[in-house]
Amino acid sequence: MKRLDRTEIIFKVLSYVLLTIFAIACVYPLVYVLAVSLSDNAGYGSNSVVLLPLISNGEGGIRVGIASWGKNKNAFTDIVLDKEFWFAYCNTIFYAFYGTLVSMIVGITGAYALSKTRLMFGRGFNFLLTFTMWFSAGIIATWQNFIKLGIDNKYGFILGLGFNAFNIILLRNGFKGVPTEIEEAATIDGATEFQLLTKIYIPMSKSSIATVTMFYALARWNGYYWASILLGNYVNKPLQVYMRDKLEEGNAEGAQSWETLHNYSQDSFMFAMIICSIIPIIIVYPMMQKYFAAGVNLGGVKE
Repeated sequence: MKRLDRTEIIFKVLSYVLLTIFAIACVYPLVYVLAVSLSDNAGYGSNSVVLLPLISNGEGGIRVGIASWGKNKNAFTDIVLDKEFWFAYCNTIFYAFYGTLVSMIVGITGAYALSKTRLMFGRGFNFLLTFTMWFSAGIIATWQNFIKLGIDNKYGFILGLGFNAFNIILLRNGFKGVPTEIEEAATIDGATEFQLLTKIYIPMSKSSIATVTMFYALARWNGYYWASILLGNYVNKPLQVYMRDKLEEGNAEGAQSWETLHNYSQDSFMFAMIICSIIPIIIVYPMMQKYFAAGVNLGGVKE
């Protein structure tokens, strides 16, 4: 085994130190948000929350701990009992799941067609696809189109935002990475275009497809702007819009009014909602992480 020289040892030590600092910087905000969400008014008001939640000991002092779920309710208790929160949560799951499904169907079929040199006017279609990334009609014109096309409802919202040029280009380049010899062999055996897509291209492009799927899912889950404009009513309101509305309600009531009704701060309530809202992403993201680097590389390689 080759021994490392002095410069290599220094480089490795510095690399590990920098990566450790970067990891702590990424994890700490989440730890702080969790600590604040579990702290009560006295604990958070002491401005001493750093890593662990602080609660009042009932004698004017502050101690480290977690507020009980019984007599002294915390923010998570009220969120669990908030029907509007879970209604908005279900709406977000609906938009994320079916929106991603529709987007992937459109993206995969469109990318497969655009990856073929035999596609009539293929270069023109590819140019038009790329052109939409450079220029847009503007927010007002886009909003007017959405309204006139009836996209201001739950199902129209899914269909109207189901197209993303950048993601389709990633899939198209990923499909171009499939060897043409395999397609030619399957064509000789009598495979149809649908069989080529489902039996060859999709299985051989799992990394690109998984990466783009996660991109779509994250965009749907975190989507706020168009959802707030097009889905403002209670029935269709997603989680991000609901959280923003609750924040505005709390600001209108004022901190003192909030504290008279709850034994925790308004920030604790908002942070608790944030923790609840990112649970699905925390569960799914690590499982998809292994596909990201390979998927982006496949989508960016051109021969």
